[in-house]
Amino acid sequence: MQRAGLTRGALYHQFRDKRDLFRAVYEAVERELAGKIAAGIWSRVSPDSDAWEQVQAGSQAFLDACLDPAVQRVALLDAPAVLGAGASRDIARYGLGLIQQGVQTAIEQGLIAQQPVEPMAHLLRGALTEAAQVLARSPDQASARAEIGAAVDRLIGGLRRAAAVAQPGGWL
Repeated sequence: MQRAGLTRGALYHQFRDKRDLFRAVYEAVERELAGKIAAGIWSRVSPDSDAWEQVQAGSQAFLDACLDPAVQRVALLDAPAVLGAGASRDIARYGLGLIQQGVQTAIEQGLIAQQPVEPMAHLLRGALTEAAQVLARSPDQASARAEIGAAVDRLIGGLRRAAAVAQPGGWL
């Protein structure tokens, strides 16, 4: 608060209570996390990569970003406890949007089967969030990161279609 030039009273005047203040902090962390993930995707794949490579890179960039102690504390450990699962899911819409975009593009490219995007994105987000929470609670985060990263790749790898063959009028 000192660095921002605010007194405690002036800060709390902007929020109903400490929970409301925490919600604002959590939302800022989630926006920043989505930016890190987007940047992490492009640091891992080439501009001509397909949507599948981008989905995989995004999941791994998310896990890497979750090694940050601030992300672990605010987004993975405290937010569900302070705000409840429903509120933390609502704020996590930034990451969900990235997942939805990746799934939609992978469907359009015929890399995964045609299906409703929203339910699949929510399921993937849930799996990634649980993986990140396991990582955050692990006493050996380096080993956990490698194991969880491999498990996530196997999990989402199950969505990939076998080599899609173009047919007149659409994908097989």
